[in-house]
Amino acid sequence: MKHEGAPRGAAVSQEAAAVPAEPGGSFGRYRFGGLSGKLLLATVLFVMLAEVFIYVPSIANFRNTWLMDRLTTAGVAASVLAETNTIAPRLQEELLRTTGALAIALDQGTQRSLIAMSGVPGEVDFVFDMASVNPLSSILSSFEILTYRGEGAMRVIGTGQMGHTERVDVVLPVALLQQEMLAFSGRILALSLVISIITASLVYITLRALFIRPLRRLTRSMEHFADSPEDASRILAISSRRDELGDAEIRLAAMEEALSRALHQKQRLADLGLAVSKINHDLRNLLASAQLFLERLEHVPDPTVSRLAPKILATLDRAVGYTQAVMAYGKAQERAPQRRLLALRRVADDVADVLGLADHDSVTFDNKIPEDVEIDADPEQIFRVLLNLVRNSLQALEAETDDTLVRRITLEAEREGSVVHVRVTDTGPGIPENIRKALFKAFHSGSKTGGIGLGLAIVAELLKAHGGSIRLDDSRPGTCFCLEVPDRTAGP
Repeated sequence: MKHEGAPRGAAVSQEAAAVPAEPGGSFGRYRFGGLSGKLLLATVLFVMLAEVFIYVPSIANFRNTWLMDRLTTAGVAASVLAETNTIAPRLQEELLRTTGALAIALDQGTQRSLIAMSGVPGEVDFVFDMASVNPLSSILSSFEILTYRGEGAMRVIGTGQMGHTERVDVVLPVALLQQEMLAFSGRILALSLVISIITASLVYITLRALFIRPLRRLTRSMEHFADSPEDASRILAISSRRDELGDAEIRLAAMEEALSRALHQKQRLADLGLAVSKINHDLRNLLASAQLFLERLEHVPDPTVSRLAPKILATLDRAVGYTQAVMAYGKAQERAPQRRLLALRRVADDVADVLGLADHDSVTFDNKIPEDVEIDADPEQIFRVLLNLVRNSLQALEAETDDTLVRRITLEAEREGSVVHVRVTDTGPGIPENIRKALFKAFHSGSKTGGIGLGLAIVAELLKAHGGSIRLDDSRPGTCFCLEVPDRTAGP
């Protein structure tokens, strides 16, 4: 027999947001496997879970109410007994039939009086004292009743709900309460299913209209734009939404517009590269003919010809240099640096010799790099880096017409640990403010006239390949570029 010190009684979608595996795929195949179907299922499960938390105290309350009703009915008979000291047999049968009890007794403390009994009760498996009921014991005993297997009885003790002071002792079949509780559970389950389906359907329809369709529109716009990203007419048309999806539309449209513009620009650059390669081929043939003519003119004893011929040749060489720079930048990528340990001062002297700075008429070249500074770099590429920077400085200084200006190019370097810092400084007019943001981008010319804007872009690319960097130093007069070239990392 089980006793409790306290009674155990108180009571998806057609417009799924998944992107098709192949462009142009059908969204309909994700009817229930997509976002909407998953949301529908999740809503049903969550509502059912909420109903479980509601059901647990409800079934315990149902058990307590059911037991108290039987005690109240028995309490009425107890009141009659207290006044007449007897109950008619017909009333006893009616009382037992109404309550479903096996036996009903009046507990007066020192005396117990039998009110009615239909037969000798069997084994009593549960004893419930309704005077000391609490929620936890009610819930536990409710589930014990639901899972009970047997033909036993239960004893219920209490005063009922009619204000009677007498305690009534009722013996009831466990199966009677169990059937009532199972029926109540079935009603709760049916109601929960109806509520879940209605709630999930409303959520499904709402989210389908508010989210799934706009997401489908976004994904279809992406597919449509991906078919021809150069076509600006395929850019997403922004709707009037003022929420997160509206913000996503704005950002997607901006991204598509930027991508379309970038691809259009790259296509134009590709066309330009093809045109330049053809021009470069034809220009070489023209220059070969021009050089033949110049060789003949050099033998003409005319001072004007002797003075102009070198300038014409220099102009032609500069034009060839421009086309070669464009072709070099148009390559897919520079080769990987083949690094060696170099004497940086000698590299700077070679740059000065190539540019004719050793005996220049108006520009002074000051190589302040110490003899012991060594740099771990590709010989050809670090030479190109310094050549581009020094040539830019030279062209800026040569463009000055005031003879009183100081025209000097200075190279300095020092090693700090595994990093070599190099500074290329000139006393020129400096870099205009309006081009500093795009200084190291291709085809953004600096201050010199006639430049094509590739020198600094090539320098930045070569230094990046070495793991280094370049920046403009504003703390010095003129123009000062600061370079950092770290040593190569040790292999495993």
